[in-house]
Amino acid sequence: MQQHAREGPWRGHRRCPYPSFRRGGNRPAAVGGGIVGLIGLLGAVFFNVDLSGVANLADGGSGGARGGETIGSVDDCTAEQANTERGCRLSATAQSLDAYWAVALPAAGTPYAKPGVVSFGGGTGTGCGDATSAPGPLYGPPDQTVDLDLGFYDGLETRFGATGGPLAEEYVIAHEFGHHVQHLTGVMESADRTGTGPASDSVRIELMADCLAGMWTGNAATMIDPDTGVTLLDPITAAELTDALSVAAAVGDDRIQESATGTTNPEAWTHGSSEQRQRWFTAGYEGATFEECNVLEAATL
Repeated sequence: MQQHAREGPWRGHRRCPYPSFRRGGNRPAAVGGGIVGLIGLLGAVFFNVDLSGVANLADGGSGGARGGETIGSVDDCTAEQANTERGCRLSATAQSLDAYWAVALPAAGTPYAKPGVVSFGGGTGTGCGDATSAPGPLYGPPDQTVDLDLGFYDGLETRFGATGGPLAEEYVIAHEFGHHVQHLTGVMESADRTGTGPASDSVRIELMADCLAGMWTGNAATMIDPDTGVTLLDPITAAELTDALSVAAAVGDDRIQESATGTTNPEAWTHGSSEQRQRWFTAGYEGATFEECNVLEAATL
């Protein structure tokens, strides 16, 4: 089991895996869909990487099952393991996100349903077709599942200069859950995600997911684990918040473009700038409501 060098704030994680959690990459995918159907943390077009694993989706081709490396088991994860082992941290974070959105989303007028969570290595089949690790973590609306290669976190540190840390990793998961919330509320389907540019719906959807991730982060230390009676997280420290913001900056379109090409081209943006991603995450963290996080309705980004 891969471990992270810095311990995290988990206190009362349940001794059980996430209910919809599966390991490995052998999962059947639905027919149809397109690359626009997959919602990821990064704009893969800026990576200068081989995207042949998802190339068939550009033509609306069918997706099939894709074998992946089985990484291990998260059965009987403890709070200590959630602080040190990435697989257990993924399970613990998903449970905390469920606990938060099961209350917050109905309060905003929409019932909550848990997404699936799949940890894979190399590649996986999704409801939108085959996917590789290159675009980063992904959410597929057709099967309402978050797909994540845990090795992605290492690349954020080595390639894009994020500081790392447990809360930084949890922000990534919370962002993908934000896309799930957008799907459940119909926000995602109301957006035109085919366009690019600094004011495009593609950018607005991603910034909203950052804001929703901030909402969970700001409330995570108040969520009580019903199995233990204690909060799932200790209060978030300034250093941990800085770690999360470093990831938000690292996955900004301008940062990724500069890393790949040495220049920036806002008209090609799909996720927003580093400054925007940090700002909208911070807005959620500091108490923005679901309505205030709806960037599709925002006059300025």
